[in-house]
Amino acid sequence: MESHWLSLFDVTINFDQSHLFFPRIVTWVLVILLALILLSRYRRVIPALKHTGRVLAGREGEFDHKRFFGTLVLTTGYFYLMSVLSDVFPNTGYSFLIMSVVFILLLSLLYVDHLTRRLFVIILLNALIAPTLAWYVLAQLFRITLP
Repeated sequence: MESHWLSLFDVTINFDQSHLFFPRIVTWVLVILLALILLSRYRRVIPALKHTGRVLAGREGEFDHKRFFGTLVLTTGYFYLMSVLSDVFPNTGYSFLIMSVVFILLLSLLYVDHLTRRLFVIILLNALIAPTLAWYVLAQLFRITLP
């Protein structure tokens, strides 16, 4: 009887699959949130998607080439350079931190219409604070390995 109760305190970790635990949880939470958004905003989402399709097909509205292709280039560069920097700072999360600051700054500057000094300061502070906070919580508090 005692051995049965002691087995409740035994923990085994499958290290081949353990890194997938949080991504699976996050994925399912995002899927559920997307379903809730689609169900609650169905009448607004469907016309917006149809309009987006017409714009992409070139039948209506103006397609913003600069922002579309700029986003693709920045996102690709973000992941590639994070991989390159992770060789310089292995298992520290510094590549995540550095590249996230640069990515958020450049992406925000790409999408702003009229850049003022005040808006630039807000964008810069956001680009510095948000990734630093995410890095601190994930890498330092939860000890999750970041690239």
